[in-house]
Amino acid sequence: MTRGHPEDLVVFRTLNDSVCSECATELGRGSLLRLEGDRALCLGCADLDHLTFLPSGDAALTRRARKHSRLQAVVVRFSRARKRYERQGVLVEEEALTRAEAECLADADARAARRRRDAERRAMHDARYVEAFARRIGELFPGCPADQRTAIAEHACEVRSGRVGRSAAAKELEASAVELAVRAHVRHRHTRYDALLASGAERSEARLEVSPDVEAVMSRWRGLATERAAAEGR
Repeated sequence: MTRGHPEDLVVFRTLNDSVCSECATELGRGSLLRLEGDRALCLGCADLDHLTFLPSGDAALTRRARKHSRLQAVVVRFSRARKRYERQGVLVEEEALTRAEAECLADADARAARRRRDAERRAMHDARYVEAFARRIGELFPGCPADQRTAIAEHACEVRSGRVGRSAAAKELEASAVELAVRAHVRHRHTRYDALLASGAERSEARLEVSPDVEAVMSRWRGLATERAAAEGR
């Protein structure tokens, strides 16, 4: 697999309604999508939905967040008035944004912005649903650490995110939907997947390369490895 020096990934904010070419999710006006060839993908299918949107406006915060984020994307929108694409902000890793904010805390305005972001984030979570989703993760994946169950549930169930936790199947706590959320978390947090994307790997190639690592974690969290070892010892 070759590696290059890719330019910034670009994500588009839509002017019109669209549909994801991979999962057929309807993308309303103002949604974010990634183009792969002639295919329009929602951020979930493009494996970018774990990134956090940072609007343009604070140059210092953006610069620091981009410096610390292994994977990032520029968000643009076409201006009909100016006949050109204009930058709206960037998508960066949450940890990178948190670190960048910490470096900007000396600025009173940055501290106020952080408090507003925290308040908005808390308001976007339906506490009861998140708790139920986390419990369901524990039922299906008893080996998954409690703090990671909560993190997966909060991320997947964020209101207006369009992530798997907002789907009808997830709201019924169906195993297949919950597993998708867990699998995405494992891919991004427990493998080199994001680093591969950042280095220029195609999404399909990166997924294939990290698949054994993903399955190993999923099996361990399901308890299959323990069950197999016990069976072999009998």
